[in-house]
Amino acid sequence: MDENCTVNLTVKYLTKKWTLLIILEIYKGENSTRRFSELKDRLDEITPKILSERLTELEAEGIVKKTVDASKVPIISKYTLTESGLELIDVIRGIKYWALKWKIDNIPCGNQECKNCRL
Repeated sequence: MDENCTVNLTVKYLTKKWTLLIILEIYKGENSTRRFSELKDRLDEITPKILSERLTELEAEGIVKKTVDASKVPIISKYTLTESGLELIDVIRGIKYWALKWKIDNIPCGNQECKNCRL
């Protein structure tokens, strides 16, 4: 495959383990925003190190924006989807609909909007 292929270049960072799930969990937060601790709680099997790495990568790609409130203890880090990140939600929905059609029999999931899904 051509190293400069758009799909190849995009897949390199979007298909890293946890990346799409992190984006989806941020989307589910109020105003498409989540604190680091909320993400860690929602993705209970992810390590803090990997979560931090993925968030840093997503920030570098312009998919999330990080804000830090150092006026309180503990310091509060929040992550919000950018316009680019919000557009990725359509890609995630597309994956969901494809899976429901071709691979996974999950009728309750098919009846839910991803933002409201708490599974």
